[in-house]
Amino acid sequence: MTSEFVLHRPSGPLRGLVADAVGYRQEGLRPGVHRGLPSPALTLVVTLDDPLEIAAHADPAQPPERYDAMVGGLHTAPALITHPGRQAGLQLSLTPFGARRLLGLPAGELASLDRPLEEVLGPAATELVERVRAAPDWTARFAVVDDVLARAARPRPDPAPEVAEAWRLTLASGGRLRVGELARRVGWSERHLTGRFRAETGLGPKEAARVVRFDRARRVLSARVASGSAPDLAGLAAAAGFADQSHLTRDWRAFAGLSPLRWLEAEFGFVQDRWRPETTGSAA
Repeated sequence: MTSEFVLHRPSGPLRGLVADAVGYRQEGLRPGVHRGLPSPALTLVVTLDDPLEIAAHADPAQPPERYDAMVGGLHTAPALITHPGRQAGLQLSLTPFGARRLLGLPAGELASLDRPLEEVLGPAATELVERVRAAPDWTARFAVVDDVLARAARPRPDPAPEVAEAWRLTLASGGRLRVGELARRVGWSERHLTGRFRAETGLGPKEAARVVRFDRARRVLSARVASGSAPDLAGLAAAAGFADQSHLTRDWRAFAGLSPLRWLEAEFGFVQDRWRPETTGSAA
């Protein structure tokens, strides 16, 4: 089995617009389903060979589709992506406010939606796909991404500073601040903040806080088991700002469609019973 992942952090004109880019190539897998989970970033994917096949979108009203390149907005439910035992491409994490400059629209217009990249980016999407696929290695592919997206970026009106600050505080606190506290800090009412925040990002402040908290917990859990450590879900819940392990598990089921250990088993092949001593009751 081949499994290759390469991380790239864009700089220059893309700093603050693209959080990171990952090149991936996997071969020799069992055909299966990957879950695209909620995160505080929009997702832009350019495939290298087989199209990306989304069997179920975060918005269940959207029919299954295949994409050579796509962009997906912020969401609170998993997308189900099928693969034939191999997958290769580039995945970029766009900041919500980067969507304005790169895509020409607020992230709120893509909430829970997946769209062919050419519908949003225009001719630059075709150039991006063709040049990325023609590039000989990851360094060259990332250089293409930096070049095409830097030229696509345009000066556009920034979101209201109160919305930008509320988003910054949500990220900086790890999703621990309540909506009332966010509103107090930016000087708006909760109702006004919620409406403007949702229109700009695609999520309300409370939803965004839950997604940020879940995303951080997911990253910690993945790193923990990859290093050979036990999941320690109770400790993870406390460190990530959940009320308790049951709260962590409820949110995980909502966002991933599986409990934390079932998700580990599905994504990484960990056998749930291996970690049974670390869990109690339904919190597995």
